[in-house]
Amino acid sequence: MPYGLEWLKRKLTQKQTRVNLRYRYYEMKNYVPEISNMLPASFRNVAHSLGWCAKAVDSLADRVSFLEFSHDGGNLNEIFRLNNQDILIDSAVSSALISACSFIFIELDENNFPRLQVIDGANATGEIDPVTMLLTEGYAVIERDSQTNKPTLEAYFLPFETQYYRNGILDESLTLHHKAPFPLLVPIVNRPDAKRPFGHSRISRSCMDTVKTVIRTLRRSEVSAEFYSVPQKYIVGLSPDVEFNGMYATISSFFAVQKDVENDKPTIGQFQGQSMTPFVDQMKMLASVFAGETGLTLDDLGFSTDNPASSEAIKASHENLRLMARKAQRTFATGFLNVGFLSACLRDNYTYSRSAFAGTQAEWMPIFEPDASALGGIGDAILKINQASEGFLGARNIRALTGLRSDAD
Repeated sequence: MPYGLEWLKRKLTQKQTRVNLRYRYYEMKNYVPEISNMLPASFRNVAHSLGWCAKAVDSLADRVSFLEFSHDGGNLNEIFRLNNQDILIDSAVSSALISACSFIFIELDENNFPRLQVIDGANATGEIDPVTMLLTEGYAVIERDSQTNKPTLEAYFLPFETQYYRNGILDESLTLHHKAPFPLLVPIVNRPDAKRPFGHSRISRSCMDTVKTVIRTLRRSEVSAEFYSVPQKYIVGLSPDVEFNGMYATISSFFAVQKDVENDKPTIGQFQGQSMTPFVDQMKMLASVFAGETGLTLDDLGFSTDNPASSEAIKASHENLRLMARKAQRTFATGFLNVGFLSACLRDNYTYSRSAFAGTQAEWMPIFEPDASALGGIGDAILKINQASEGFLGARNIRALTGLRSDAD
């Protein structure tokens, strides 16, 4: 029994705040309040930005590169190619990593061919079937007013039907009746589990807390930089009758102080300069925490540790990132196959069984593209394997290992 449109609207309202928060961290627009009263008031509102959350998302999204479907009996590759496959899939993957789940909205274009559009997690929701990872019903905001941000075109997705609402009123002229047995709103989920079938965001609470601490450290270092660049000086024993220009003494490379009438002279000194080292050490410590959370290295976060590494050394240092990318490929493959399945139903105006596409598999580019020396090792391995079992590794497997396509294709 469907929950209904109003229930889905309330559900989306509850999720929007959390999704928009993660987008602010990704776009480096998050506000970090100061928790200490030690800073001068003029420094508390100084804006600092940090791109570590964006780095965490992009470093994984750039490694997950969809290639095509193999054993494509339903001609799903054509649907994706005619919908700007590179942009469409990259957008869906990035949005899913940020908000835990993105959605691909399917409709018919003017030529009655499936048109695919990515909708972020702040503008779509639904009830998911944890077995098929398809929705039982869904809701999405298709258009918003640019001034008020209020929805002007909404869609309610059901099996065999998509209803459109213009300014909150059902528009019968836009209602789409189709042959797809599931709603034409497909979730693309990052790291789902039994408790949270809509997945987990790459920007975790730990990542956000670490970024907030780093920004506070940057604020404090900004204050300390004032004392570091202009060390404080002092004069002891200066006669009260002497007119002393403190600003001149601060910015001038040379200044003179006369003896008084009793031939006494003041003592001039300088306080020990403020060191920036504690802030650098704290930043490096926090970078280690963030790197451990996201599978990155200190080099990825701007702290150089070694000389330029080889391809194999980069792979070894990013082993956790490789495992995360492999996991993302498996979960995203299900979502993209579901998109192709429902698009084929819409294209052919026929209710296909989902099992008809069970043999279709998603192919991906290598997570780490091999360099010239690694290609030589791969070539030797392919030769030996094919000598042991003739024809075991063909063009498809070689491309999965190297990312290279034969000129004969």
